[in-house]
Amino acid sequence: MTEPTSTRNLDQYGAPEVPWSFPRDLLATKTAGTDLTFFIGTVRPGGRPHSAGVGAVWVDDALYFKSGPATRRARNLSANPACTASVRLPGIDLVLEGDAHRVTDSATLERVAAVYRSGGWPATVEGDALTAPFTAPSAGPPPWHLYRLTLHTAFGVGGAEQAGATRWDFAH
Repeated sequence: MTEPTSTRNLDQYGAPEVPWSFPRDLLATKTAGTDLTFFIGTVRPGGRPHSAGVGAVWVDDALYFKSGPATRRARNLSANPACTASVRLPGIDLVLEGDAHRVTDSATLERVAAVYRSGGWPATVEGDALTAPFTAPSAGPPPWHLYRLTLHTAFGVGGAEQAGATRWDFAH
């Protein structure tokens, strides 16, 4: 399991640190079957930011998302893998920072495609990419490349159930 190497309480109102297990367990249980939009932030070659909504899934303790090879997101990631993934989960807003790299091994592609299928998107593996009869228009035409986010840092701001604000750092 991906565990933080350090945790810092950012809450200024006295709430305790939010344990990493809270957002991690939500990612593991909510990303496949819940209608969540993740926003992937990348850096354009000139340094300007770019953000786009994507469907993402948490598989084997990592975040995976897809993108057409001609999209701005994919072109940015090929030049600079640094990115963010932001999402509002039940009870906590979460920002994940790290590096995203394309996944091409068939075992991982098959495992992630199965999770996408369990959530209602009929993904299949074709060569070293994913395909399906449909996807979000922002993904571009098939086939879609799969990316894995390697976590460096995460920030969470909890709501009523898990109040607090916390930063988690991860070894990379």
